[in-house]
Amino acid sequence: MVVHLQIAHGVVSGAAGPTADTVRPALSVSKPNPGCSLASSVFLMCLADRVWVFGDCAINPNPNPQQLAEIAIISAQTAKAFGVEPKVAMLSYSTGSSGTGPDVDAVVEATKIAKESAEKLYPGLPLDGPLQFDAAVDPKTGASKMPGSPVAGQATVMIFPSLEAGNIGYKAVQRTANAVAIGPVIQGLNKPV
Repeated sequence: MVVHLQIAHGVVSGAAGPTADTVRPALSVSKPNPGCSLASSVFLMCLADRVWVFGDCAINPNPNPQQLAEIAIISAQTAKAFGVEPKVAMLSYSTGSSGTGPDVDAVVEATKIAKESAEKLYPGLPLDGPLQFDAAVDPKTGASKMPGSPVAGQATVMIFPSLEAGNIGYKAVQRTANAVAIGPVIQGLNKPV
């Protein structure tokens, strides 16, 4: 409320409580930015030698392809704001056309929408998918599974297809790679949270 009333410039909270207790009031008081249809989140995954940006791991349970595309574009913008050069991987259990099914189809559609949006909102943004996590971050695997991709093997922004996948993914990296997970950073609101 103090941010809404312009007494404070932003909110940093939640270190000693559940994420939901911090996010819920922010979503009910702050409205989306003009041009954003939803709020979403990213975690800055700080590893020993790099920072990855993982989205959405805290807010949207099952985004549709249009929402997933929007999350991808705004996550790239958030990455850039934090000094991470965005190379966006639309994650799936399939790389390219290696797998099939409705979940893969949704990521294929989201990738298409995100590429079209990027032409207007973020020209030159490297974005590709569907990519499995290993193809997104490991250069040898990326070159083998998705040759010619501007993102495979060098992704810095990982867009998970669901909240379940994203939350599991960030916690797995946090606990096994000794990464510091900063977030969730809420994006798409008219106030910084």
